[in-house]
Amino acid sequence: MKISIIGCGYVGTVTGVCFADLGHNIVFCDIDEKKLDLLSHGRAPIYERSLDDLIQRNMDCLATTSDLAAAVRDTDITFICVGTPSKYDGSIDLTYVLSAGATIGKTLHETPDFHPVIVKSTVFPGSTEGPVRAVLEEASCKQAFVDFGLGSNPEFLREGNAIQDFHESDRIVLGAGDERTMQILRDIYASFTCPKVETSIRTAEMIKYASNAFLATKISFANEIGNLAKRLGIDSQEVFAGVGLDSRISPAFFRTGIGFGGSCFPKDVRALIAGAGDYGEHLQIIHAALRVNENQPLKLVRLLQTHIPNLNGRRIGVLGLAFKPNTDDVRESRAIPIIRALLDAGAGVVAYDPLAKENFAALFPEIEYAPSAQATLASDAVLITTEWQEFEHLDYSGKTVIDGRRIAAASRTAEVYEGVCW
Repeated sequence: MKISIIGCGYVGTVTGVCFADLGHNIVFCDIDEKKLDLLSHGRAPIYERSLDDLIQRNMDCLATTSDLAAAVRDTDITFICVGTPSKYDGSIDLTYVLSAGATIGKTLHETPDFHPVIVKSTVFPGSTEGPVRAVLEEASCKQAFVDFGLGSNPEFLREGNAIQDFHESDRIVLGAGDERTMQILRDIYASFTCPKVETSIRTAEMIKYASNAFLATKISFANEIGNLAKRLGIDSQEVFAGVGLDSRISPAFFRTGIGFGGSCFPKDVRALIAGAGDYGEHLQIIHAALRVNENQPLKLVRLLQTHIPNLNGRRIGVLGLAFKPNTDDVRESRAIPIIRALLDAGAGVVAYDPLAKENFAALFPEIEYAPSAQATLASDAVLITTEWQEFEHLDYSGKTVIDGRRIAAASRTAEVYEGVCW
């Protein structure tokens, strides 16, 4: 099948390349010519393990263009994969989705064939059948579900594991408002043996939000219990090893630490809270989960101050800047509030990350960036904020280490060691 992918960010690039790996012909479209140039030369515009290799293996099935109308005209189905950032109040900003929709709609006006438009971007329930449908119908002078298709196909990709997550999905959620669109989606995903949830568009949108909100809440719950466990002299890892054996609960997302970051959980939880508020619902549990997550990284700084009360003029090392290992993504990184708190306390910060230095320097150009993890250890104390594997191979002898990610080597070798929840 010929598929157009609108938006060459994380979701769009991974989805398009993986579709190509299934044998589909892909046309990538983006307004950023640099992203398109990278793709056309066999390189990903974002970092994801093995993605460059997958692109190069499927170059014959990949094309790029900045002409959105041409991308739609030349393909059988279009996936909208543009960003949906947060507004100041936490609600989602549909600007990029609606802009793409307007151009797609104009193209559909001149397209005689039935053409499904699938929103893969994370949007609040009702967005696809509401403003997205409206802009498509207005621009095309056609009717959704009759003259063109409309659907939702949310993604559940984890950065660092995205290719595996795509090919070995726990489930695939297909939301459509007409049978023709649903059948085309079935055909695209025909080779997958995992459960496929065929449902309404609004339900598909809600499944994505509910999934992310639950996982975020599970992380915050674990950290709340972990904070108490530390005060009681209990190892939170042992606690959740036992809790996770309950078949009703499972051990996933019970690793205590300094909380969740990235482009999905924080944004989606805020959007769910804001969207629910528009309907007069106050999501107390989810709101609390967000508050716990916002406070959790600052516990690392407070623990540091029990050993060095006055941070003014002290040199503090920070190991890890990406929001998780195996990515260069610093969106909502837990290192951001930590470094901000250190600077506010008058400390000098020297930081290291194997992939995310350039992205983080755009946020904090004023701090020092070490050339290696070992160089970062030449500080008055070290905070660990991302669990990069290379940090397990450092010798922390003679160092004060405050650990937010449970690096075993630090607990064994540091002169002074504190874990945030252990």
